[in-house]
Amino acid sequence: MSERRRSGDMWMYQDQEQDRDREQNHDQAINEIEGFLLWEAEKDRARTRAEAFCAGLPWLTDSQRREVELRYCQDQRDASRAYLERISVRSATLRTEYEGVYRALRRRLITALLSGSVAVAALLAMTAVGLTAR
Repeated sequence: MSERRRSGDMWMYQDQEQDRDREQNHDQAINEIEGFLLWEAEKDRARTRAEAFCAGLPWLTDSQRREVELRYCQDQRDASRAYLERISVRSATLRTEYEGVYRALRRRLITALLSGSVAVAALLAMTAVGLTAR
């Protein structure tokens, strides 16, 4: 019976692990989709700005207009990519920093909780000793 229970616990642990893996994969897929949609919106914004820029230059021929739009879009995409990469690096740095702060706060809270528990236990023990001594 105990082997069966251990086996069942092992299966339950594996199921929980698989659920966590699926959830992480799901979160990663959502992040990738969101990133794709954001990048497509950024490319569309660059195209719109390029067209608006070229609209202010009526003397351009059609081929010149296409060349300017292409170069403008490429420049905007490069700037956007660099900007997003800087944000990504900063985000990762902040996440690491905040995780460290969270761990330190959690450690301090657990230390305070355990110290308080020890103090209460010591107080109760001294009270019990004092009551039995009478």
